[in-house]
Amino acid sequence: MSWKLLLWRTTQRLARKLTVIAALVLLGGLLSATLVRMAPGFDSDERELDPSLSSQSVNALRLSRAGEHNVFSFYMNYLRGAIHGDLGISHALGQPVKTLLRERWPVTVRVVGVGLLLAWLLALSLAFTACLGRRPAYEIFGITTSGAFLCIPAAVLALLSVILDAPGYLAIALIVFPKIYRYSHNLLAKAYGLPHITAARARGLSETRILACHVLPVAGPQMIALAGITVSIALGAAIPVEALCGLPGIGQLAWQAALSRDLPLLVNLTVMVTLVTLLANSGADVMVYMLARGES
Repeated sequence: MSWKLLLWRTTQRLARKLTVIAALVLLGGLLSATLVRMAPGFDSDERELDPSLSSQSVNALRLSRAGEHNVFSFYMNYLRGAIHGDLGISHALGQPVKTLLRERWPVTVRVVGVGLLLAWLLALSLAFTACLGRRPAYEIFGITTSGAFLCIPAAVLALLSVILDAPGYLAIALIVFPKIYRYSHNLLAKAYGLPHITAARARGLSETRILACHVLPVAGPQMIALAGITVSIALGAAIPVEALCGLPGIGQLAWQAALSRDLPLLVNLTVMVTLVTLLANSGADVMVYMLARGES
C-alpha cells in the first residue's frame, strides 16, 4: 500500500474516531451530571449547618445550586459557557474550575506518567526474563509477584506509600504493574512459542534479532493497544493515591468534588478524564492500524 493511500485512510479513520470521541465526551458529561443530581443528599450543603451564618447567607447558598435542579438546563448552560472558556465555579472550593484544573493537572501528569513508565519497565523486564530464561523459577517469581500486587487494593498501596514515605508514582506503578505483566507475558510467551522462532534459533540468530524481527511484529500491536488501556487504569489509580498521599492533583480534586457533590467540578472532571481515556485508546488504535496497513 502506498504511503499516500495509507495517509488518506488513516486521516479518514482519525476523523471518524474524533467524531465518536466528541459524542462520547458529551454523553459522559451528561450522565455524570445526571448521576450526581440523583445522588442522595444532593440538595444538602454542610455549610448550611454553620450556626454563624445568617438566614440571608443560607438562602444565598441554596440559590447558588438552584440552577442545578434541572439537569438538562444545567448541562446546556454548562456547554454554552464551556464554548466561551467558562467552566463554572466550584461550590466546595469557591474558585473557577478552569483555574483549579490548570493548577493541578501538571501534578497528575507527572505522577501518572512516571508511574506508567516504571510499571512498564518492571513488567516488561520480568516478562522478557521469564520468556528468555525459560526457567520455572522465573515464571513462579513473576506470577507470584504480580498476583500479590493484584490482590492489594489501590488504597492500601497508597497508605503504604504514605507510611514508608515513598513517592506517589511508585504506588501507581505497583497498581498498574500486574495488569501489564500478565498480559504482556502471555503475548511474549505465545510469540516465542511460534515455530519460526524455534527455526530462527536453530539457525543461530541472536536473541536481539529474533526480538526485533520476529517477536515484536507479532506482539507489538497488542502491546500498543495495552498501552492505551493502562492510561485509563493509571488515571483511576491516581484518585486514591493523590487523595491519601496529599498530592494536589486532579485525583485529589475528584475526591473532594465527590465528597461535596460539587456538580460543576465533577462534570468538568468527568469530561476531562473521558477525553484523555478516549484519546489514548483511539491513538493506540490508529497506530495499530497504521502498522498493519504499512506492513500490507
